[in-house]
Amino acid sequence: MTVTEPLKLPVVVAPMAGGVSTPALVAAASAAGAFGFLSAGYKTAATLREEISAVEALVPGTFGVNVFMPGEPAADGTELRRYVDSLADDAAVLGVPAGEASWDDDDWMAKVEDLLARPVPVVSFTFGCPEPPVVSALRGAGSGVWVTVTSEREAVIAAGCGADCLVVQGAEAGAHRGTFAAADPFDPRGALDLLVAVRAVTSLPLVAAGGIMTSSGVASALAAGAVAAQCGTAFLRCPESGASAAHKAALADPSFDRTEITRAFSGRAARGLVNGFMRAHADAPAAYPEINNATRPLRAAAARTGDAQRMSLWAGTGYRLASDRPAAEVIESLIG
Repeated sequence: MTVTEPLKLPVVVAPMAGGVSTPALVAAASAAGAFGFLSAGYKTAATLREEISAVEALVPGTFGVNVFMPGEPAADGTELRRYVDSLADDAAVLGVPAGEASWDDDDWMAKVEDLLARPVPVVSFTFGCPEPPVVSALRGAGSGVWVTVTSEREAVIAAGCGADCLVVQGAEAGAHRGTFAAADPFDPRGALDLLVAVRAVTSLPLVAAGGIMTSSGVASALAAGAVAAQCGTAFLRCPESGASAAHKAALADPSFDRTEITRAFSGRAARGLVNGFMRAHADAPAAYPEINNATRPLRAAAARTGDAQRMSLWAGTGYRLASDRPAAEVIESLIG
């Protein structure tokens, strides 16, 4: 399979973890001609397979699966414990204890083994690149392999491991930065500038990601050399999205007037709407997934009660253009 075979339209619906990328969203996007991704993040291999089966029943062969690469345990246990202790006030307000700040691999190998046994058209990876034998095995099973990169160095690594396509994530992108290590510094370059820089070090097909919300944005990405534009925030308010009601409302609420990069919710750099939790915990260390596991009960409680000040309101810089139209209509607007 060539990298362009799955692409009926030059629009990729980004994998959004935490329940946002529902089978309904992926199926609706793929049925409209875009290429949708299910997110495997924070799910067991068994749950992921159930969702794959649900999408396959609706739009077989027209979507991909995104898998998080496991990282290294946090280097500084003292800083991690200090940070978890700082969550006490939020936990008291929400009425739930913080979770255990534990490391895990997000059921990584079980997911890869299942995707080898029952392939999908594309498997993409975020937070790193698999070793060449894994890439080769997935390609041998019939899957294209895409890797999210945020720098030229990461692009060279991914190309050397045998990736078929690179998703070039600019600074405008919402949610987690796809850096290969949690402690890597934030690169401020936008998607188009980074696309040009990555093109200089590899001839692989590139997908542009970050702040793309309009047909002119898609056209600019294609003109800069991308084979497609990946959009996530554009779909957050769609009825098929699994984002919470409070999250969807915050995207249109004028009191949430900007986005910033934070480690407060997960221990990894991520872009979201600035809220009280982000401001109160600006000193979060690089410790993923430990902090993500510690704050999970707090985030869940905040979502249940509609407390937008203590939720991770992931969003890219173009969030004001997100609409509550069905996914198919958003895709139509993106292709002009």
